[in-house]
Amino acid sequence: MNTVQLMPDKAQFLSDTLTGLKSKPKYLSSKYFYDKEGDRLFQQIMQMEEYYLTKAEMEILETQSGRIADLIARDGTPFDLLELGAGDATKSVHLLRELLTRRQDFTYLPVDISSNIISCLENRLPGQLPGLKMQGLNGEYLEMLAYAASASGRRKVILFMGANIGNMDIGQAQDFLLDIRKHMTQDDLLLIGFDLKKDPRQILLAYNDLNGITRAFNLNLLARMNRELGADFRVGNFDHYATYDPESGACKSFLISLKEQTVRIGDADKIHFLANEYIFTEISQKYAPGDIEALASKSGFRYVKHFTDSNGYFVDMILRTEQTCLV
Repeated sequence: MNTVQLMPDKAQFLSDTLTGLKSKPKYLSSKYFYDKEGDRLFQQIMQMEEYYLTKAEMEILETQSGRIADLIARDGTPFDLLELGAGDATKSVHLLRELLTRRQDFTYLPVDISSNIISCLENRLPGQLPGLKMQGLNGEYLEMLAYAASASGRRKVILFMGANIGNMDIGQAQDFLLDIRKHMTQDDLLLIGFDLKKDPRQILLAYNDLNGITRAFNLNLLARMNRELGADFRVGNFDHYATYDPESGACKSFLISLKEQTVRIGDADKIHFLANEYIFTEISQKYAPGDIEALASKSGFRYVKHFTDSNGYFVDMILRTEQTCLV
């Protein structure tokens, strides 16, 4: 089992960081949250009482994997099962087990930006799921999807769960789905998860919990730049701030500079912060059902089936490509 790696290197991390921090307003890419410490903190976030997303989607996979497998295995042909942003695979393991029980001929290809995550999956899943064929893909979603599409002519079933699509605004999400569609054929399927609009207070607590775990997760981005880029952020001079707009469905996270200060990045670059200046770090977009249908249609997909949890908090939707994509 050989992991395929196509990772942004330290130079890319530095370049992306400087681009974001020299912009007005300042921003940082959320993909850099996930170093080893970021992975550990996100595991804690998923266990939080306030973080309803994981529990809701876990319920879907625990109780409805059989119905999902019915659609995936309907024509009985071999396939590659790609999971974009696999994380710890604790939800998708239910679907994997169901497909193995049915003796489906498939290879599991987990894709993740974190090399730590891919290593953990490759060490754990073969023992947990005897007979599972898998190959880890360590890198960016679209690059790894392009690799998988070129490496095998088998049909593809793509999983993009955990509301990862929510880490883009609606325009970016449409562009991303159009890019995914370029690597899909008419027989391929996409299973994608969306967090639904709900009580604004419930949503905000998931990204600003009372125990400060989401705060630590956001601030770790600064600590990672200190560790890997030789930056000299004084992490205590920044704080976490989250907002939710129930009209647009955009839940956003920021880092706020608590004082006027100058931070060195690398050997030469210096970034000046005003007191109360913000760095935008992440969006978590929430959707109404009509928003999802419009997004799928504009991206060239046809609705097949959807699955929701008992509270109606979350939806996993199966989409198939349309023969003609009109934008």
